[in-house]
Amino acid sequence: MKNVFSTLALLFVIHFASYGQTVVDIVVNSPDHNTLETAVIAAELADDLSGEGPFTVFAPTDAAFAMIDPAVLEALLADPTGDLATILLFHVTSGVADGSNIMDGTAIGSLMGQNLTFGIDANGVSINGVNVSVVDIKAENGVVHVIDGVLLPQAPEAPRPATIMDIVEGSDVHTTLASLISAAELDDDLRSSGAFTLFAPTDDAFAALPQEVVDALTADPTGALADVLLYHAVSGVADTGNIMDGLTIGSLSQRNLTFSATANGVSVNGVNIIITDLRADNGVVHVLDAVLVP
Repeated sequence: MKNVFSTLALLFVIHFASYGQTVVDIVVNSPDHNTLETAVIAAELADDLSGEGPFTVFAPTDAAFAMIDPAVLEALLADPTGDLATILLFHVTSGVADGSNIMDGTAIGSLMGQNLTFGIDANGVSINGVNVSVVDIKAENGVVHVIDGVLLPQAPEAPRPATIMDIVEGSDVHTTLASLISAAELDDDLRSSGAFTLFAPTDDAFAALPQEVVDALTADPTGALADVLLYHAVSGVADTGNIMDGLTIGSLSQRNLTFSATANGVSVNGVNIIITDLRADNGVVHVLDAVLVP
């Protein structure tokens, strides 16, 4: 019981000592937030966060920053208004998010742009999985929550290739497929808005075909060859999120493709898909280790 009263007394002192202070003042006057103070000043955010607001600040302690690789922290401080500022803004939201308006699962946008999501359970409060050790330190221009870890934003998603044809042409293991698609005069189709799913045999897969088969196909590029290539494409996006064991869909050659999804992986018509879900703006590519034979 003594510990409970001591904790309540500490929170009472923190609560009332914070009146008349900005969220920056709370950080500056805290003995446990020296690294955060240095970072906020270096990132030239102190004046902004001393403004009218209101702001909600999730304040990692010195111990939280100490868990970061020193080389990483040094690199961030070397670029204070770049990556460091971005990470700090991930710890700030506009408005007041406190015990009066947050619930388990509440998501709010940080000033960096990515969302922060609260978790509330019997163990306490967390933000993006990081424990909130002290909540609701009120300031004149917002509120501060003390957290025992540093929040790290997700790395930005790499830009997608514009088309699935760009994926094929940019691959080191699909030179044969790229040349056959061009010979069959299907490259412009695979650059169109789509959407398409392409099952892309590797160069080794084509090399495993008998030479007389390859010769016969290339002798009729817009006929037999085009028909085989269209057997490797479907209309719409069939990715691993919607492929189920036994699923059957029609290819662009009007013949069915049937999927098998097991613990060993995914296959189509018995051919292994060795790389899944290479996404483009107009569809998705799956890499095959053999050629589908109609």
